[in-house]
Amino acid sequence: MDRPVFSEMPDGKFSRVSATFSIALLALLFCAPSIWAQDSTDFDAYKVRLSGFWFYSNPSGHFDASNGTDSIDLQKDVGFNSYSTFSGKIDWKFTRKNHLYFVGSSFDQTRVVTLNRTITFQGQTFVAGLSVKANLSAPLYAPGYQYDLFRRKRWHLGLAVQMNLFDASASIDAAAHVTGGGVHQAAVSAKGSLLAPIPVAGPQVRVYLTNSPRLYVDGSVFGMYLFGYGNFLSTNDFLGVTLAKHLSANAGYQLGSRLVVNNSNSNNRIGLHLTQSGPIAGLQASF
Repeated sequence: MDRPVFSEMPDGKFSRVSATFSIALLALLFCAPSIWAQDSTDFDAYKVRLSGFWFYSNPSGHFDASNGTDSIDLQKDVGFNSYSTFSGKIDWKFTRKNHLYFVGSSFDQTRVVTLNRTITFQGQTFVAGLSVKANLSAPLYAPGYQYDLFRRKRWHLGLAVQMNLFDASASIDAAAHVTGGGVHQAAVSAKGSLLAPIPVAGPQVRVYLTNSPRLYVDGSVFGMYLFGYGNFLSTNDFLGVTLAKHLSANAGYQLGSRLVVNNSNSNNRIGLHLTQSGPIAGLQASF
């Protein structure tokens, strides 16, 4: 198998996402005096919280043709290896225990590889030894609501529900070429997509480890089983250190997603089994 041409998500997409959250963070810093509302009895008192994380993802899994003819392994067949990506969350706590929030993250990889086996995808056959360009894009957008069942000075436990929207697409392209036997191979291209809305729910907890807001741990688990359609599981666990009144640094580990969406012959939907996991690091601004 040839060395991948790209080892990360496209720089342009990563830069645009990073710039968006950077601008939002700066805007909140300038607006902080007008929206800050501190409750002295609660270390985690805020009105608006903006979180941004670097995520070093190790993806695994496969995507399936809609007609079930073949399954393309993300690592063995198309060489999708570890890469850096970005995730972010905007949380509006409009009462002491009620939150509305929005989460976004990206999976987007492209590789140029030489196939080590013949595969069939969306009715097109790609023979072993053929050089192909493979792309998989599966961004996540998720609006959600959280209610804090318990909120105390040094800890809280909330229950959140959110709608995960995966707008995924996969493509394989091979340029025309002449084989070693002098046979001309025409260009071959195939593409499939799916739009997967998956409702998930789970707990979210934060505990301050000392009698001050300086050091804390934060964790969440989301999941849903949808019988024949698929299932989803994600976790996000990190240690936080408060750097200033409005700002904290965080580091931990994330099972960004374990997504299973089965293919369907009836609506030409491809199947996707995607697991992302790895370390995270980032900042949180709270006002």
